[in-house]
Amino acid sequence: MTKAPPNPYLVLVVAVILPGVGQVLNRQPLRGLIFVFFIVLLGGFTLKTAAPDVSFVGKMAGGLFVWAMAIFDAYKIARIRRAVWQAKTDQP
Repeated sequence: MTKAPPNPYLVLVVAVILPGVGQVLNRQPLRGLIFVFFIVLLGGFTLKTAAPDVSFVGKMAGGLFVWAMAIFDAYKIARIRRAVWQAKTDQP
């Protein structure tokens, strides 16, 4: 029998707290590293190109957007993997 994939809610919480680690829990470390790379890249880009009077959130908007996509991606994949695993284990 194969090992159970992590709980999707655990993956969601970890992905919200630490960017890219949700993908690592889903056994996709390279995907997590790519997300972290683009979070830093786009966060730095918007930080340097935003107007001086823009808030911190506005200056980091590019990185925050990619982080939000990484959270969604990690949770979605965790739910799919858990559903496939449950379907395989429920068969007689």
